[in-house]
Amino acid sequence: MLSWIWVLIVGAIIGLIAGFITGKGGSMGFLANLIAGLVGSTLGQAIFGSWGPQMAGMAIVPSILGAVILVLVVSFVLGMLRRTE
Repeated sequence: MLSWIWVLIVGAIIGLIAGFITGKGGSMGFLANLIAGLVGSTLGQAIFGSWGPQMAGMAIVPSILGAVILVLVVSFVLGMLRRTE
């Protein structure tokens, strides 16, 4: 149980860092940061591998890179959808 809480905390921090790097952190809430961190971590480790320091089973650098990519793609798609309405 405690390991899942640790994963959620690290995922939220990764999402927060990705939001800060992309400049989209102000518009993202806690839940969006958490989802971006967890999904971005999976995406980043699938693309870049599991190198560098790790916390809660997540390689930090690839996870942040994956979360940044995810936030940029999602914000681009949402921006395109808003323009077509």
